Amino acid sequence: MACMPMTNTPQAARLDDAPAISRTLARAFGNDPMMGWFFPGGPSREPDLARYFTTIFTRQYGRHGVCERTASAAAFWVPPERQEKAVPDAETIAELEEILGDRAPVFRDAVEAAAQHGPQEPHWYLAVVGADPAARGQGHGAALLRSGLARADAAGLPVYLESSKPDNLPVYEHFGFTVLGEAALPGGGPLVWAMRRAPRPVDA
Repeated sequence: MACMPMTNTPQAARLDDAPAISRTLARAFGNDPMMGWFFPGGPSREPDLARYFTTIFTRQYGRHGVCERTASAAAFWVPPERQEKAVPDAETIAELEEILGDRAPVFRDAVEAAAQHGPQEPHWYLAVVGADPAARGQGHGAALLRSGLARADAAGLPVYLESSKPDNLPVYEHFGFTVLGEAALPGGGPLVWAMRRAPRPVDA
């Protein structure tokens, strides 16, 4: 009997899922301004994005975060107790710099700037969420957002994220996020908006 295809119901992401997750996220972030700044174009852009997401998933968030997927989307979250371990180690940084090539210094400057302005309060961090554009409107991204936000609410903690895509701000606001501020990436890069969502009471 054939297996039922995965729908938009979130499931825990396994390291074995890396190829599918990375392809999905490479397509999801194909027109993202920040990813476009790090990976400026050419025929290698989507493969390079896939390698980037494979690296951060298998070496970083898949080991130290809470990662979920659907058939056409994925999300990487980090609860407060895992945030120190979720920072990339030297080997991961070297791998990312090899993928980024001459854009590695731009990426490094952006990561350092973000670290200096990170929230001080205990929080859940939404590092990555993306859905394949071919599945737009099918609820994949929304299902993953609801799943992660429910975990943060159960812990009574706020959630933070950064977005460089203006079209996504109303989507996040629909889920209770508010914009804290905006800043341009170092070196003349695109604007990035920091957002926070306060915890909501869990129904008894």
